[in-house]
Amino acid sequence: MRDAQEMNTLKQQWNSGATTLGSWLSIPSVVSAEINGRAGFDYVCVDMQHGAIDYSDVPGMIQALLLGSASPIVRVPWNEAGIIGKVLDAGAHGVIIPMVNTVAEAEAAVARCRYAPAGSRSFGPILASPRVDGAYVEWANDNIACIPMIETVQAIENLDDILAVPGIDGIYVGPADLSISLGLPPGNNDQEPRFVEALDTIVAAGKAAGVVVGIHSTGALTPRRLAAGFSMVTVVSDGIAMSVGLAAEMALARGDGAAGGADKMY
Repeated sequence: MRDAQEMNTLKQQWNSGATTLGSWLSIPSVVSAEINGRAGFDYVCVDMQHGAIDYSDVPGMIQALLLGSASPIVRVPWNEAGIIGKVLDAGAHGVIIPMVNTVAEAEAAVARCRYAPAGSRSFGPILASPRVDGAYVEWANDNIACIPMIETVQAIENLDDILAVPGIDGIYVGPADLSISLGLPPGNNDQEPRFVEALDTIVAAGKAAGVVVGIHSTGALTPRRLAAGFSMVTVVSDGIAMSVGLAAEMALARGDGAAGGADKMY
């Protein structure tokens, strides 16, 4: 297993100006985590908000990811200090935090990712600290990525003020919740001008603030998202990759040709 000190963390990649592509895990399995970690992604996100993953699954999945080249990050269930601290103590290099709609919520998210005096994270990195040469506090300050999710109309209305909060490294768009907030069906609604306008607004604000902007995507949609200015793009999830791959193999076996489905959202 690699030490964190030896890794090119997600935040280090961003600091170098790199565009980062990742995958998403919703199935609680160290086996699928290791496969994803070795697949060439820049990051892999363990999703505790949706899907079937509990905290008891997270430490082992992060350990499995560290066997590959991907930086392990976690989407926590909510903007809550206890779970944010626990996934960071387990070795996550960043936290995606859902439904951050106000400046106060953004400030709380940052505080929960940082040690004093910049924040209020409690010290106890039992799993993370041994993977770092030297002081973990210094490593964490330099490498932990705080990534609030911007996925509502309210968040967009407050976006410039949210982005002005010190300590935000990236923001992340959930297209499904954003679409619902806009009065659209959940998913990617690129045919709808108000959806496209919302994405353009988010990207422009992020660029103006010098903050990385990320989004859920698909492999087919990723070039469009990159062209639009997103620099953190999740191209696939474990469940969708499995369902699409299985359906395609069955279609080929039956002589029906490759099955569709890669455009599904998660």
